[in-house]
Parts: sequence; structure tokens; C-alpha cells
Amino acid sequence: MSEFNYLTKETLAQMRDELNKLKTTGRAEIARQIAEAREKGDLKENAEYDAAKEAQGYHEAKIAQLEQVVINARVIDIKDIDISKVSILSKVTVTNLASKKTVIYQIVSENEADLKAGKISVTSPIGRGLLGKAIGEIAEVSAPSGTFKFQVEGISI
Repeated sequence: MSEFNYLTKETLAQMRDELNKLKTTGRAEIARQIAEAREKGDLKENAEYDAAKEAQGYHEAKIAQLEQVVINARVIDIKDIDISKVSILSKVTVTNLASKKTVIYQIVSENEADLKAGKISVTSPIGRGLLGKAIGEIAEVSAPSGTFKFQVEGISI
């Protein structure tokens, strides 16, 4: 996985904080749960021990995944964004040509995506379709529910 993760400075700081918590207090808590379950006797028939070991596996997988994101992170400064075309971190006003509904999306990395906040992933079908488009251009987006056409009405930061 050598793909870059384009993030804002704030998001990268949040991810590093979360990673630090997972490695320190998170690991300590799981170790305590395993030790507590181990004290309860025979490990072959100890459901608490099995659950704690499984939680440890999930925890370590989350740490590994987050480390990979942080290692491959590239910080984007908003002042360096060209708003003549849709790019990561730009806010795009689009009109769905079928429904005539206008919405504003901010194109962000996968880790920052939050549809309720209007933040869509650069790797989502809509995000991929809008990338590189200029005001007035139409993006044809293929999604699992069909093909949609969006007209770019505005681009901002």
C-alpha cells in the first residue's frame, strides 16, 4: 500500500494523537483485561480470555492500519489549492441535472469523509467524477444505483 493519503495538518495531528492513545492506554487496558481473564482459571474454556485476545487482535490491526495512513500522509495546505478546477480539499457546488438539486461537497481524503458534514472522499464515485472539472463542466458519475450527471456550479476553499 504505497498510495498517498492527502490530509490537512489538523487531521494528521488528530490521527497521531489517536495512534498514541491506542499504543499507550489502549494496549495497557487490553493487557489488563487479558491478565484479569487469565486469573480466572483454565484458558481452554475461558470465554473472557478468548474475547480479550480477540480484542487485542482487532486493536493491533487498528494500530497497524492507522500507522500506515500516517506513514503515507501528505499534508495539503489550503492556500496551495488551485480553485480553477476541482481538487482535493476544494468545496464544489454541483447541481444534479436529473433532480435539479444543488448541493455543496468538500472533496477530502478517505479518512476525513463524512457525508452528513458534506465531505466526500476523493476515491468515492462522485469524488472521482468531479476531480479536475472546471466551473460549467458536467461530471458523469457511475454509482451502484446508476449513472448521474452533475454540473459544476462553483469551486471554493
